[in-house]
Amino acid sequence: MAAKKDKKKNRLMMRTSILLVLAGAIAFTIYNGLTKEKNDLLQVGDAAPDFALTDLNGERHQLSDYKGQGVFVNFWGTWCKPCEREFPLMERQYQVYKDEGVQILAVNIAQSDYEVRNYAEQRNLTFPIVIDKDKSVMEAYNIRPLPTTLLVNPEGIIEKIITGEMSEKDIQSYMEQIRPG
Repeated sequence: MAAKKDKKKNRLMMRTSILLVLAGAIAFTIYNGLTKEKNDLLQVGDAAPDFALTDLNGERHQLSDYKGQGVFVNFWGTWCKPCEREFPLMERQYQVYKDEGVQILAVNIAQSDYEVRNYAEQRNLTFPIVIDKDKSVMEAYNIRPLPTTLLVNPEGIIEKIITGEMSEKDIQSYMEQIRPG
């Protein structure tokens, strides 16, 4: 009789444990779905969320200050090999298009000023490099793979979202696409 009672008690505990695990999984799935949906709303044709970050010289760059110019917003990290291959190509095209109203904002994801400064100096990069220290801009733009580049037209609208490495011909074409006039 006692053994039968113990079996019932064990079964009840096991069922309760399974129900708790399932309830937790459902709650996590719902929470994850709601937060992911919020970040997935950013698409081509949307206004680019405004942000302000500081560059390596202590100057503040706010996206809305570039209204009237095309902005090539590139998210990257020093450890990212495709990013490293893109930078000389971006620098060459920046030299061509910077006086034609196309700017580059290279947004580093949460690395130290020291790391980013050394990286930029070794590659002789002249376009503004800002650091998203708390990853708030990365989250607002729902950036996952690096590199990711957004083309923002002179009206502040996202024209294109590019994930992965770009060729110099791609970069030139994209800069031409967001050039004012």
